[in-house]
Amino acid sequence: MSISKTCGWNKRSIFWDFPYWREHLLRHNLDVMHIEKNVFDNIFNTMFNIPGKTKDTYKSRDELNKYCRRPQFAQNLVTSKYPDVPFVLNKSKKKDVLEWVKKLRFPDSYASNLGRCVDANKLKMFGMKSHDCHVFMQRLLPIALREFLPNRIWEPITEISLFFKQLTSSSLTDEELRNLDEQIPVILCNLEKIFPPSFFDSMEHLPVHLAYEARIAGPVHYRWMYPPERYLRKIKHKIMNKAQVEGSISIWYIMDEAAKFASFYFKEGDPTLPLKEKRNEVYLDDIVDDDMFEIFKPPGKAIGAEGKRYLADNEYTAAHLYVLMNCPEVQPFIDVFVTEKRKQFPNLNDEAVNAVTEQEFPSWFEKYVHNRANKTSNHYLRTIARGPLREVRTYNGYCVNGFKFHTESYGSYRATDNTGICIKGSVYNETEYDYYGTLVEVIELEFEALPVQRTVLFKCEWFDPTPHVVQASQVYYCEYPGQTSPRKDWKAMCKIKARAQIDIPASPSTDVIEPAFQNDDNDVIIEAVVGDEDVLLVASSEMDTSGDVDVDEHLIDHEEETSDEEEFENDNE
Repeated sequence: MSISKTCGWNKRSIFWDFPYWREHLLRHNLDVMHIEKNVFDNIFNTMFNIPGKTKDTYKSRDELNKYCRRPQFAQNLVTSKYPDVPFVLNKSKKKDVLEWVKKLRFPDSYASNLGRCVDANKLKMFGMKSHDCHVFMQRLLPIALREFLPNRIWEPITEISLFFKQLTSSSLTDEELRNLDEQIPVILCNLEKIFPPSFFDSMEHLPVHLAYEARIAGPVHYRWMYPPERYLRKIKHKIMNKAQVEGSISIWYIMDEAAKFASFYFKEGDPTLPLKEKRNEVYLDDIVDDDMFEIFKPPGKAIGAEGKRYLADNEYTAAHLYVLMNCPEVQPFIDVFVTEKRKQFPNLNDEAVNAVTEQEFPSWFEKYVHNRANKTSNHYLRTIARGPLREVRTYNGYCVNGFKFHTESYGSYRATDNTGICIKGSVYNETEYDYYGTLVEVIELEFEALPVQRTVLFKCEWFDPTPHVVQASQVYYCEYPGQTSPRKDWKAMCKIKARAQIDIPASPSTDVIEPAFQNDDNDVIIEAVVGDEDVLLVASSEMDTSGDVDVDEHLIDHEEETSDEEEFENDNE
């Protein structure tokens, strides 16, 4: 009773009997996957007024007047009916949202087909997995409700969506997590102004602790339940004797571990298992010629049947210019050309210089390279100066940078959409805005040389007709639901991150990344006593550690070093 009077709790956990529990930094490891799913289910089911799952019930309406003082939503004593609330969608809005969900198309391996979860008769969604709720909560919920809710309701829902999006990011900084820790109480308070008290159960309280846990334990990808549940699914497929389930799992696990450790003794891994490429990952052969330009090194692989056609004059000019402007080995010659033009025309501004460069540089560069007086002997420079051949090869798609791209004509009949593309600006640096478009054609240029040099360009519908494939990242587009919406001709853009890519911060401490395996050549750490002080001695692995060690030469300082900013990285789930 004394506990309940002082702190409001009537039960004391036995974990407090441990002497270290009071100083424990992370007493719980909350599962972000199920918390996010339950929060999404409460929001979605309440707005769609799903019977048995909505939080807007008769009892909650009575609590509104008792605890929240909202008389406008009280029961009408004459008609015994309850007025409509602004956070619940009417029948026509529900139909618009569900029809919009049925038309959604995502890139390969990004999400499941959400259209199969739509029940148009009962106006609800069913059978959504945890990952479906994850995608809908972070990407689609703000877009779906943008035109159907007032701003005072839409904004807090969007804020909780962005909170989970930032929390589950693959790279987190301590400053970002501190901001999330400060924002989440305000977001929940804004939601309390909208939804009834019955909406806020224990799951709506748990997000308060998630940002702190991420600061202590790192990104959520190491701690949520997606990897364990996927591994359990893998184990279930290995059960051969359903009468002895535990034994089947145990035998398979022992065999798998034994085979894995045995494969470490082979230079190329397990010889009985073929090398399996990951999704959208490309393994390229080693380049024999080290002097080959980067633009001629194959960054990916083509998809689909091969076609051939001839470039038009404007396409040929644009393709040749883009190759020259994006080749690092040509940049010194561009600087020489710009210097000459500025000396010749001192009053030219930057825009005029860029226009002159686009018009005159290709012909100037060809003359400069083939002039014997300039002594340009690199045959790759001569090849790229002459320009590509008119005949090019075309493909229906291309795998590069961990993404799979399809052309519009090839992807229009597919259930997935891999046509969205994004690159940086014309100079391709961090200060430029991103540009978005759709892939029209994959073009492989050939330059006349021995051997023939090739490079691949994307022809897209945007400001620049031919970006290089190395600069491409993938996006997908969502239309806003509703036929009468003022944004019916607009599209929302959602960026995608490749699974095989890891965000590594630009920090001096991460210039050298050590592998997470034991090294046989590590120095031997020896504990010794010099005088009355304990010190650590470092002995080389080639040294006989049983003999005497010179203390003065092997003394090391083992003080702890702490960085000003903690930064965590993890692969995208």
